[in-house]
Amino acid sequence: MLRKLIKHEFRATARIMGPLYLVLLVTALGANLSTRGILETPYPVLNILGALLVMAFVVAIMAVCAMSIYLMVQRFYKNLLRDEGYLMFTLPASVHQQVWSKLIVSSVWFIVTGVAVMISFMMMAMDVGFVKGLVHALQVLFQQVTAYYAINGTVFLLELLVLAFVGCIGFCLQFYAALAIGHSFSNHKFAWSVAFFFILQFASQLVGSLLLLSLDAPFINRLLGSLDFRVSGMAAVHMGMGILIAACLVYAAVFYVMTTYFLKNRLNLE
Repeated sequence: MLRKLIKHEFRATARIMGPLYLVLLVTALGANLSTRGILETPYPVLNILGALLVMAFVVAIMAVCAMSIYLMVQRFYKNLLRDEGYLMFTLPASVHQQVWSKLIVSSVWFIVTGVAVMISFMMMAMDVGFVKGLVHALQVLFQQVTAYYAINGTVFLLELLVLAFVGCIGFCLQFYAALAIGHSFSNHKFAWSVAFFFILQFASQLVGSLLLLSLDAPFINRLLGSLDFRVSGMAAVHMGMGILIAACLVYAAVFYVMTTYFLKNRLNLE
C-alpha cells in the first residue's frame, strides 16, 4: 500500500513541479542570453529585456523552492487534516504508511529541486570555455577519485545522499508535528499549529544549544583520549558524517513520534 500511496503522491505533485522545472531551465537560458549580449547592447529596449530575463530567472528559482515547501505542507494538511482525512484514514494503510508516503515524496522533490537549481545556475553561466573547463575538471576529479579514493569517495557520496535525505525528512517533520498537534484542538487549529511550530523550534534549539555547551573541548579530548586510537583524515570525515546523520535521525525521530502519536490518538477532524 505504501508503494501505491507514493505513486499517487508523485502523480499529484509532478503536475505542478514538472512545469516549474521546465520554466526554471528556460529562464536560465534566457538569463544566459541576456548576460552574454543583450545587456551589453546600446539599445535601451534590449537592455530592459535582458534585465527582465535575469529577473525572471531569479523569480523562477524562488518559485520552485517555495512551491516545493508549499506542496510538502499542503499535501499533508489537505489529505490528512481536512475533509479528505475521513477518506484517507479509511484506506487499508496505517498512519505510518500515510506519513512515510508524504515524507519520501517531499524529500525527493527537495533533492530534485536542489539539483535543478544547480543545473540552472550552470546553464546561466555556461559558455564554450566554461563547458570545456567543467568537463576537464570533472575528468581530473574522476581520475583522482577512481585512482586513490574509489571506495572512500563512493562511501562519502552515499553518506552525503543519506544525510540530505534524512535532513529533508527532519525538515518535513517539523511542519507535520506542529500541524498534527495543532489539529488535536477543537478550535483555531491552524493558529495552534503555527504557535506549536515556533514552540517546537524554540525547544529544539534550546536542547541543541545545551547539548553543545555540555560537550566542551576538554570533555571531547578526554573522550578521544579514553578511546586510545588514531584515525586518518578520511576516517575522521566518515566519522563526522556518521555523527551528523545520527543527529539528524534523532532530531527527525522525535518529531516523527509526535506526528504519528497525535494523528493516531488526538486528531480532531470535526
